Amino acid sequence: MTVHFIGAGPGAADLITVRGRDLIARCPVCLFAGSIVPRELLDYCPEGARIVDTASLSLDEIEAEYLAAQEAGQDVARLHSGDLSVWSAVAEQMRRLDRLGIDYTLTPGVPSFAAAAAALKRELTIPEVAQSLILTRVSGRASKMPERENLANFAATGATLAIHLAIHALEKIVTELTPYYGADCPVAIVVKATWPDEKILRGTLSTIAAQVAAEPIERTALIFVGPGLQAEDFRESALYSTDYVRRFRSGKGSDET
Repeated sequence: MTVHFIGAGPGAADLITVRGRDLIARCPVCLFAGSIVPRELLDYCPEGARIVDTASLSLDEIEAEYLAAQEAGQDVARLHSGDLSVWSAVAEQMRRLDRLGIDYTLTPGVPSFAAAAAALKRELTIPEVAQSLILTRVSGRASKMPERENLANFAATGATLAIHLAIHALEKIVTELTPYYGADCPVAIVVKATWPDEKILRGTLSTIAAQVAAEPIERTALIFVGPGLQAEDFRESALYSTDYVRRFRSGKGSDET
């Protein structure tokens, strides 16, 4: 018996990996976070599968489902939104499975920041403007941020920020970031990326709070901040320059064959 943790992607049911889809299709038990995982993914479950929405369950109750599946000798597809590597609450489940001696696998999914960038039609790394992306959040009820992992420290680098799970703290974010990025720094908020009711707000650190106040956002939003979000007059990458010599292509005037 094996528990298969599967990154279910950002929302659209067709943004799941082939591996993830196939695992769902062959597991007689499926546990899914119903508040943030699209129910359309359950269409991949085999007929007669036991389907459990874990949105209202405690970790102890989820563990009990794993033990019941182990006793029955049934593999479990465990669906989490986005990708498993960040803010998935998978680590504590794996720790319990290790203690129980239950095997598990991890299948990555499309992360929400990548889906949001696609919705914005933006590359997040721009030559000589922005070459670093920081994925972060703010302290919340579920867990606090480590002391040194704060917005001021991240903002001091000038990198593009992708701030998750923080729409409720937008005014605080604006206050903390403005001294580093400036009031005119571009901001983009993507709400429910790839879902049918996806929404995008674009503004600056000086305008975005008022925009959100006019169009209230409750949850499932990602906040991008950084000059690369509107950069247009930037130099092209040397990667495809005719003068750029690399393994697969000789530069102009090179004797390499």
